[in-house]
Amino acid sequence: MSNTEPPADGQLTKERVLEAVSGVQEPAIGRGLVDLRMIPAVEIDGGRVNLTVELLSPIAPYKGTIERELKAAAGALPGVESVEITFLTRVRPSGSGKMDAEAIPGVRNTIAVASGKGGVGKSTVAANLAVALANAGAKVGLLDADVYGPSIPLMMGQSAKPLVRGGKIVPLEAHGVKVMSIGFLLDPEKALIWRGPLVAQLITQFLNDVLWEDLDYLVIDLPPGTGDVQLTLTQKIPLSGAVIVTTPQEVALSDAVKGLKMFQEVKTPVIGIIENMSGFICPHCGEKTPIFGEGGGKRTAEQNNVPFLGEVPIEPLVREGGDTGKPIVAAHPESETARAFDHLAEAVAMQLARDAATKPRKPVIKLMQARPAG
Repeated sequence: MSNTEPPADGQLTKERVLEAVSGVQEPAIGRGLVDLRMIPAVEIDGGRVNLTVELLSPIAPYKGTIERELKAAAGALPGVESVEITFLTRVRPSGSGKMDAEAIPGVRNTIAVASGKGGVGKSTVAANLAVALANAGAKVGLLDADVYGPSIPLMMGQSAKPLVRGGKIVPLEAHGVKVMSIGFLLDPEKALIWRGPLVAQLITQFLNDVLWEDLDYLVIDLPPGTGDVQLTLTQKIPLSGAVIVTTPQEVALSDAVKGLKMFQEVKTPVIGIIENMSGFICPHCGEKTPIFGEGGGKRTAEQNNVPFLGEVPIEPLVREGGDTGKPIVAAHPESETARAFDHLAEAVAMQLARDAATKPRKPVIKLMQARPAG
């Protein structure tokens, strides 16, 4: 690490250090940290060098690799005695980039969780994805846009009436996630009997009149199908991308493809397909049984040239968590299903980071403060 021979002019400079580490790449993207502007600060104190690195995702399993390579590259400079790395997280905005769509103030990324049909566990995926991202240190919101069957209040264990401040609805909080749902505003015993225009107006209000403030990710739980809510969202805001939820069985896969094609037609990126209920895990012996078939999600992703985000098994703990307001990621983080949701969160966060880094756009928000990496 140490090389005490001084430079020819006797000075270590920021420019020399950045040139020395310019070959160190962000592993998931394959571009240099310097090129990606991930090293905003270089501090030099005699022979001691401190590099500040802004990670693009709150989940960075390769952080150790970056640290080792930076220390080796900077440490090879003449005059350098030690190299320290300070990691921060700075999630960048990614989106469809539509000129007529207006970003939600303070929200960097919007993730639509969708399905072609009901009964595939879409809301369960949305809730656990949001909690997994929050557990990783991200600032996360969860919008229940399934206006006819809002289940997020039950799944997240919240039922209070939200407050209004400065003309904006203040979302509730649960498991480190800001939560908003029509279920907080309506009588839970009454059905919502609204035509399309009223539903579109409600969704627009949730987008504009909720005080989301500073969020890295807003996870949006959509109703099944390809109706008014989906079209309103794709028209009103620059969605960062959509996660398509399916089960392995053919009847679900055929409808999932329809949902995927809808997002592609309206120029919304598809982050990938997640196969839910990929196998039942016996609570007694731990054996996994593919009761809905197997391999369908991965095959469908390959056929449609979109990423496959992984498989999520089903076990009784998932149902218990949904009924008690404690998502399995929060209640049983050591379970196989919780680990699968953690993997999903990592895949989604890195896909958005990759998109943001490889498709430069004008900043659409002002709130983007870096913070210590977890």
